[in-house]
Amino acid sequence: MFATTIAGSLPKPGWLAETHKLWPRWKAEGEALQEAKADATLLWLKAQEDAGLDIVTDGEQSRQHFVHGFLEQVEGIDFAHKVEMGIRNDRYKAMVPQVVGPLRLKGRVHAAEARLARAHTKKKLKFTLPGPMTIVDTVADRFYGDRVKMAFAFAELLNQEALALQADGVDVIQFDEPAFNVYMRDAADWGVQALERAARDLACTTAVHICYGYGIQANNDWKKTLGEEWRQYAQVFPALAASSIDQVSLECFHSHVPADLMALLKGKDVLVGVIDVASDEVETPEQVAETIGRALQFVPREHLLACTNCGMAPMDREIAMKKLEALAKGAELARRKFA
Repeated sequence: MFATTIAGSLPKPGWLAETHKLWPRWKAEGEALQEAKADATLLWLKAQEDAGLDIVTDGEQSRQHFVHGFLEQVEGIDFAHKVEMGIRNDRYKAMVPQVVGPLRLKGRVHAAEARLARAHTKKKLKFTLPGPMTIVDTVADRFYGDRVKMAFAFAELLNQEALALQADGVDVIQFDEPAFNVYMRDAADWGVQALERAARDLACTTAVHICYGYGIQANNDWKKTLGEEWRQYAQVFPALAASSIDQVSLECFHSHVPADLMALLKGKDVLVGVIDVASDEVETPEQVAETIGRALQFVPREHLLACTNCGMAPMDREIAMKKLEALAKGAELARRKFA
């Protein structure tokens, strides 16, 4: 019961990139950078195993940003002339590349890090990719002129890489869709369909991660405007429940998401966020177990996994390590408590 995993990203060591930043600069280049990325990937694999997690990730150590790390290997995107654009309905501004022509993959995107991780862990391996709707919300369109058409174009490319990752031995492929919590009606209308296109023909476990964003100030300020109850999930969960996606990862601990919304995901595995990535306070095993206990009122124990609320990329490295340990210890306590 209660297998443990993380949403995906982990802090980059100071010798690899700037710390405490969502869009960090690399500290090296060329072959030295590739070696540093590999070293960081192995470091975090070992840290997850030592903490006792059941399903590990590469920590997204080879990607500067969870979306742009994929886009760097896509033809039709101009990174040389970035423009400033509002992200997540103008919640914050960012310099983004422009889509200027038909989208095609240049080749494999994440083969090196996926194969490296697979070769160095016997644990189940999860690999994350940005979801189609979230990519559309993180680039400037100068070619397609239609968000839906562009999302499905990206979904085709994501599917190509996902199938290749499956062949590399990845056990779980997760698509990250924070945009689902911003454009809820669009997510239900076409976002889930684009997500299913990205996951088409996959035999491995498929997942989607929907959160309220990294623990950065812009996201924390936005959360304060959402009121006492955050019910955004209610608009997209029914569509996900009817979809072919196996797992749904959501934010729970220290949020205002009503726990009863999890009941809308009947039949799916639910990755319950039991670790707050917007706070440096390390959870106790008792807090983790208590959050799992609340979720058990609405999610059958065989469908409940314990996870982080979101990625940990901007966090302090030592705090992130302690939170990994709290996640594993809390899930073990929950197993004893609710067995």
